[in-house]
Amino acid sequence: MLDIKNLKKALEQIATEKGIEPEAVLEAIETAIASAYRKESGKKNEIVKAKLDMKTGDLKFSQVKTVVDKDTVRIRPEKEEEEEEKKPKKEKVSEKEIIEEELSLPFYNPDRHIFITEAKKIKSGVKLDDKIEFPLDVTGQPEFGRIASQAAKQVILQRLREVERDSIKKEFQGKEGEVVSGIVQRIERGNIYIDIGRTVGVMFFNESIPGEHYRIGERLRFYLLAVQEDNKNAGIVLSRSHPKFIAKLFEQEVPEIQEGLVEIKAVAREAGSRTKIAVASKIEGVDPIGSLVGQRGIRVMTVSNELGNEKIDIIEWSEDPEKFIASSLSPAKVKTVEASPRREAKILVPEDQLSLAIGRNGQNVRLAAKLTGWKIDIRSQSRPDVVQFDPGLTDDKNEESESSSSDE
Repeated sequence: MLDIKNLKKALEQIATEKGIEPEAVLEAIETAIASAYRKESGKKNEIVKAKLDMKTGDLKFSQVKTVVDKDTVRIRPEKEEEEEEKKPKKEKVSEKEIIEEELSLPFYNPDRHIFITEAKKIKSGVKLDDKIEFPLDVTGQPEFGRIASQAAKQVILQRLREVERDSIKKEFQGKEGEVVSGIVQRIERGNIYIDIGRTVGVMFFNESIPGEHYRIGERLRFYLLAVQEDNKNAGIVLSRSHPKFIAKLFEQEVPEIQEGLVEIKAVAREAGSRTKIAVASKIEGVDPIGSLVGQRGIRVMTVSNELGNEKIDIIEWSEDPEKFIASSLSPAKVKTVEASPRREAKILVPEDQLSLAIGRNGQNVRLAAKLTGWKIDIRSQSRPDVVQFDPGLTDDKNEESESSSSDE
């Protein structure tokens, strides 16, 4: 019999520290003890289950067998079985052999299987694939308590790590696409490791904001990009460069978005430099742009400061493509927009607005194209036949095009 009082205290302490349900901790302990029993008793082929009574402290073991019939298992001939046991074990098994074994039926094993005809004699109404438990006697193993506790220690710790990892994974999977707060813990090979409470998340180099410097102990907000499978941890992947990160930051700062009065329709971002965000009002009389800007620009400044003073253009979304495209090129003033059915738009702007419409290295028109989903061709109103910027060309080629057009 185990010391149930101390076991309960330890169980509750582990559950509290690891943030795991006490039932899951108890299950991990029972699994580990069953593994230790199977190892100590030499019954490695058996499926053993341990059950700990938290009221009395009694520990009971049972052997689990699956109900089968001649159509669900293969019977190995006695001679073949003897020859198989005499054969030396292969160090490597070919991929073909593994596939054949997986596709074929398992061999009947009396330690794991029971035929349905025998099972019905023990339990009425039993069906194929049902599990039947047979009590195991441990009276002949007086030293099992000491041996089991020693053998199970490492298994319990390993199992608890698995339970904790699964618990963390389950918790954070429900938060994918949300903003989490964390403290920079360490930086290794350009990857940033963030303490986000119960676990450590990682922000890979390509998910960080270009030019942003991170300090150990600094608290920042992150976009929870994904929860991946990992051998050691829950694999929490974070980002600060994702376009949706800005949308989520505005959701936290703008009550009108939380209340459903204003909706973010699209975001185009070049992290660390500039972002264009299109917003629309669901209620007449609510200014979507003013809602995001806030009184004296406090809301947009809060988001911009979080991102290292990244420039943010807030644009009103419109169902009219021409109107939306014209607005997307803000702060430039557009004269005319000619939209074609192939989602291509020819834009004419005054000569003094041309460089502003294109932006540095074509950034403004490039972001406008991403935001609207249209291919945008910007031209000067005074020179409508001259191509000023082609998003399909490199920056160097566009600069050559601009210089040649100016020489003309």
